[in-house]
Amino acid sequence: MDFDQLFYFHVVAKNKSLTKASEELNLSQPALSRSILRLEEEIGVPLLERKSRGVVLNQYGKVFLSHANQVLSEMREAKQKIHDMVDPHHGAISLAFIQTLGSSFVPDLISDFQKEFPYIQFQLSQNISSKILKEIHAANIDIGFCSPLEQHEGLCSIPVLSEELFLIVPTAHRLAGKERVNLSEVADDPFISFKPQTALHDLIENLCNEAGFLPRKVFEGYEERTVSDLVGANLGVAIVPYIPNLDKEKISMIRVQSPKCFRVIQMVWRSNGYMSPAVTNFKEFVKKRTARTGKV
Repeated sequence: MDFDQLFYFHVVAKNKSLTKASEELNLSQPALSRSILRLEEEIGVPLLERKSRGVVLNQYGKVFLSHANQVLSEMREAKQKIHDMVDPHHGAISLAFIQTLGSSFVPDLISDFQKEFPYIQFQLSQNISSKILKEIHAANIDIGFCSPLEQHEGLCSIPVLSEELFLIVPTAHRLAGKERVNLSEVADDPFISFKPQTALHDLIENLCNEAGFLPRKVFEGYEERTVSDLVGANLGVAIVPYIPNLDKEKISMIRVQSPKCFRVIQMVWRSNGYMSPAVTNFKEFVKKRTARTGKV
């Protein structure tokens, strides 16, 4: 049994077809079939069931695949560790962040970091907090900037930014143009809120409860822009982080004096598993900068 056999088996299981797997591997189908047969002979049991439209894993194949994938993952990690040891100032960081951090926070942070580490590259993605946390757990991304409301097993985090939340209302609203209001002043207004999967959903619910009311929600969205556009269409009011270039002809943004409306942005990473020198350098850069300035 060798590494190639394990990898070929992984690709066949993924594609559920010897034909598709051979095309992906750029290997002839007879050669691939012989490799799988030799693997099955060595294991002592068949791993695949041949069907008219492809192949499927049997009970032995499912068990073997889980272990094969673990071996392949360990080999990839070993190769990455050795590569990083040879060249610790190069590499790539997979970084995810919530939408509001994309206008200045993340670009400024990366720009400053690359002044010290110009050859480290970034793979960037945006998502809601819950999905970022899942991607970190699955080791699909290295570091996330998001706003979890509680600690998660297997993850570490530090606060890096306190982000103020504002009340936004249509320009025809009775409160439009005011500098400060109490949140209780919109207790009877329809609310444009956020989906339950988002961290903002629970935070806004808690703020409204603290103000003494339950929000009467007429719509729930994922993105701040969608929520603000619906407020601008005079469909309700909302609580959102600061949104650059807000359409002031349609929307008035008002600071909330009671209760205090803020959310804490955390830098999150896995507490176990391999962390490359590039990721370690970035994490330490953010931690030192936060400790020095009180914010990133």
